[in-house]
Amino acid sequence: MILFGESLNVISTVIGKQFKEPDPSKRNPEPIQKEVEEQKAKGMDYIDINLGPAKKFGVELMPWVIQVVQEAVPGMPLLLDTSNIDAIEAGLKIIKPANKPHIINSIMARPERYEVMVPMAAKYDADFVALMWGPEGLPRDENERAALAVELLYYANEAGIANERIWVDGIVTPVNIQQPQAISLMNFQGMLQDIAPGVKSTCGLSNISNGPPSNLRPILNQTYMVMLQKYGMESVISDPLDTKLTEIAKGKRQDIVDLIYGIMDGNQPNIAILSKEMQEYAKTVNVILGNTLYSDSWLEV
Repeated sequence: MILFGESLNVISTVIGKQFKEPDPSKRNPEPIQKEVEEQKAKGMDYIDINLGPAKKFGVELMPWVIQVVQEAVPGMPLLLDTSNIDAIEAGLKIIKPANKPHIINSIMARPERYEVMVPMAAKYDADFVALMWGPEGLPRDENERAALAVELLYYANEAGIANERIWVDGIVTPVNIQQPQAISLMNFQGMLQDIAPGVKSTCGLSNISNGPPSNLRPILNQTYMVMLQKYGMESVISDPLDTKLTEIAKGKRQDIVDLIYGIMDGNQPNIAILSKEMQEYAKTVNVILGNTLYSDSWLEV
């Protein structure tokens, strides 16, 4: 599993302060560089630079952040993440090559976005995340996701971008309020290679746990990552501080993977004989699958 580190984010207290500072002379690059060095050390494969809307001075800010990051981790590929299209292009103009193509994160399945941004990806030889957010917002099911994927990828192919340069994001939603969507995304993930052979895939993994108490977020994120992996998910935007998630993603906890896959195949274990750790994974799989009603106390039942 490829990991995109998510902590270089405008909502971060320390990092966000630098991103929101309008005066370049007052920005401190040190916390940004320390963060990306730690992300690399913790096993992240890419760095996601998330500026948020960046409406006021994003065109100047994105190149500055890219230069700061590339000084600290030269050769590491980056995801450029902001809704400000001009800021994305400003970054692409100055970004240095890495050991893998850089990625535009992301291009929505909406003509007013992809008709501008897909040619930009082609011009600067960048990969891009194809976000399945359409004209009506979040797709209702896997079939709507598939229709959006066909529309956007056809346009990209016509612009000369191969499927192998595209990372499809079917959109993860919170399990506590949109549980059926967790199943829909897995179904879509299972359809993806038939829809577009060679295409890659990714997702904002932590959205699955957006809402539940903070102590429950890691087990939800870890479990859902494995479930998506079974359907072919190749990468996730993940929390670098979740070292257990990284261990699982890098193949160091096959016991957890085997348990989750087994339950997904219909082989329910005898919960009573499992260790406490494995009981928690088993219970969480059943919550995400809808076999158990979601509540914030599902691990205690």
